[in-house]
Amino acid sequence: MARIRLFIDHPLAAGQPVPLDGDQAHYLGGVMRLTPGAVIEVFNGRDGAWSARLVQAGKRSGALEVLAQTAPQRDPPDLWLVFAPIKKARTDFIVEKAAEMGAARILPVQTDHTNAERIRQDRLQAHAVEAAEQCGGTFVPPVADLVPLSRLLDGWDAARQILWADEAMAGPADTLAGLPRGPWAILIGPEGGFSDAERARLSALPFVSRISLGPRLLRADTAAVAALALWQAALGDWR
Repeated sequence: MARIRLFIDHPLAAGQPVPLDGDQAHYLGGVMRLTPGAVIEVFNGRDGAWSARLVQAGKRSGALEVLAQTAPQRDPPDLWLVFAPIKKARTDFIVEKAAEMGAARILPVQTDHTNAERIRQDRLQAHAVEAAEQCGGTFVPPVADLVPLSRLLDGWDAARQILWADEAMAGPADTLAGLPRGPWAILIGPEGGFSDAERARLSALPFVSRISLGPRLLRADTAAVAALALWQAALGDWR
């Protein structure tokens, strides 16, 4: 059986007692049927991964005792994913895959053609936590609340380049050869694409680079995964 991993928002060090909330205690004791003495792996996004012994798992609370570090902290490259939310299940998919593939921050944006007027930021953050638990990561990317794309661009730091996966450029996939390393963001548009006004603004920004993701039009969730893979292979920690 694969080792059970749990994200714990608590300092971690050898001998450190760690309280469990009701959901965590229920998961370990009620769902996974662990008994006191069982050893799991925990991480907090800052201190690497640690083994921890279950001390108690009741219906409303529980406790762990931290034993020893099992892996150092491994942070992702400085890559953000900016995307327009789509249908619920596909938005969940985008957040999960972004966490698995090493996005450092996830930013949902509202565009002229975005159907969703609001998101459940807490639910999407929970999906990012679950993805990090399952993929063996030690970092959980923060998921921001939904903001208008125009407002995000108004306050954008020009030192962070934007890689725009432009559906209008369908053709041979770009390799990203020659693009500089450093802080980047990947931008994925909504179903139906960006409006003419948004396209004009993005095209005029000196820190925006347009790329093609191949000869076929991709759904937004597929495009997010494809763009993340291209960037990680060329400029990220897959090299």
